[in-house]
Amino acid sequence: MSSTTNTSTHHTSTIGSIGTPSRRNTELALLLFAVAIPVFAYANVGLAINDQVPPGLLGYGVGLGLLAGVGHLVVRKFAPYADPLMLPLATLLNGLGLVVIWRLDQSKRLQALPTFVSAAPRQLLYTALGIALFVAVLIFLKDHRVLQRYTYISMMGALVLLVLPLVPGLGANVYGAKIWISIPGLGTLQPGEFAKIVLAVFFAGYLMVKRDALALASRRFMGLYLPRGRDLGPIVVVWIISILVLVFETDLGTSLLFFGMFVVMLYVATERTSWIVFGLLMSAVGAVGVASFEPHVQQRVQAWLNPLREYKLSQQGVFGHSEQSMEALWAFGSGGTMGTGLGQGNSDLIKFAANSDFILATFGEELGLAGLMAILLLYGLIVERGVRTALAARDPFGKLLAVGLSGAFALQVFVVAGGVMGLIPLTGMTMPFLAYGGSSVIANWALIGILLRISDTARRPAPAPAPNPDAEMTQVVRP
Repeated sequence: MSSTTNTSTHHTSTIGSIGTPSRRNTELALLLFAVAIPVFAYANVGLAINDQVPPGLLGYGVGLGLLAGVGHLVVRKFAPYADPLMLPLATLLNGLGLVVIWRLDQSKRLQALPTFVSAAPRQLLYTALGIALFVAVLIFLKDHRVLQRYTYISMMGALVLLVLPLVPGLGANVYGAKIWISIPGLGTLQPGEFAKIVLAVFFAGYLMVKRDALALASRRFMGLYLPRGRDLGPIVVVWIISILVLVFETDLGTSLLFFGMFVVMLYVATERTSWIVFGLLMSAVGAVGVASFEPHVQQRVQAWLNPLREYKLSQQGVFGHSEQSMEALWAFGSGGTMGTGLGQGNSDLIKFAANSDFILATFGEELGLAGLMAILLLYGLIVERGVRTALAARDPFGKLLAVGLSGAFALQVFVVAGGVMGLIPLTGMTMPFLAYGGSSVIANWALIGILLRISDTARRPAPAPAPNPDAEMTQVVRP
């Protein structure tokens, strides 16, 4: 009986992981819109104010386009898998801020002030410096996990940045807040804007190591798991630091930002709702306590509780009363749903802080409720992409750092927008990317750069497994 033997030979092979698309072309297309919209807004402002296209339109468009293009090329080269939305969103907000700052520079009311200085050219320079720092972060920070080595150095650096405004001869008191340092030839710098990034690095490194101990609960009270007494130490220390910042620098915004960022990161690290409750209670106790004896904070609380009374007293020449909160509310009210149109509002009545603390009032008046909601949506998208980056990060340090930076950004938007709209007392902070101020623009571009570095690491496809040397040729014998 004969049989036929058929031999078929095949090799086993490894299947490589499917690569994540880099989405850089999507980023480039969005950047075109992010540059075109501010250029169109710039032309709109010029036509509204002077009935002609501004002579600097071409230079502005080319300048903003070149800065955005450099940022895109660096991301394409050094962070090819980074999130495609963050850079266009930041560029759009920065560009719109430049337009409105230039619009306020054209105001006759502001030009009549003795302290008037054209702010738009300076803001464009600050934007260039911010994108330069953004580029440096992406080029030199190859892996965000390197920052974990500098956990306690970051803590010391943050403390130094917070103390600098209190150094005699270096610190500058600007409208009651001691949050600035004076640099000869360069003007003033706000170290707190950079301290929030350095503190986020420290919090992420510290909580990554201590999160298990902080998550332990000793007893249950009213549905909440209470942490152990010795684990309350870190939150008490940060609470004391935030209170000291509020007392010595009379800076409500920075103290809220630091303490709020720590509580958010603590909640994410431990998943204990009790930390949020403790954080809210401690921040409320601290704010009420300081407001009971600090005149600058009391004035801001009074302007929040009764802005019309403060306005009337300021018009009567009574010292220590501010009219700006009421003027900002009038600006929002006169804007209505669709706004008066770019260049056609009267928010310049707010005077010296119109392009910084109260720039959101100009957007609210000239773009209306619809435009203001669009601006807040852009901020919300940046925060959402940051949180998405945290979810995608493969290491706990990257997750906590992305959450911390996104939380700090969100808190800053909340305290500024809430203060201008009358939801909470004014804090004296600036709206990220929109408001005039070099420290804020430069620091927030660095923040976006770090988030893109974490995003690139998170979205980068894992390398395909190496071929298995034991996979030998197999013989299949069929009769």
